[in-house]
Amino acid sequence: MKCYVASLFPDDNITREQLASILFRYAKFKGYDVSVGEDTNILSYEDAFSISEYAIPAMQWACGAGIISGNDDGTLNPGDHAQRAHAAQMLMKFLENTAK
Repeated sequence: MKCYVASLFPDDNITREQLASILFRYAKFKGYDVSVGEDTNILSYEDAFSISEYAIPAMQWACGAGIISGNDDGTLNPGDHAQRAHAAQMLMKFLENTAK
């Protein structure tokens, strides 16, 4: 399995799409059901085409599973840094909605 890393420096901030990808891969590794992403349409978000190719399945899954949601302005901001509050919320939603 290839590992795509957008950053090579350990002190760099993590993006929202990178965190979604980490959680998605972990869920698959643990055998959790990630099929909700297969039917999730993220094209309604204004910035859907700015999602990195490697992160599309993860962002679809994260949106479908309620781990990440769009902003009031209709964007996902996949390349933005995951602020501490965003990261905490994503982890909490992952535990509530996915982890067994």
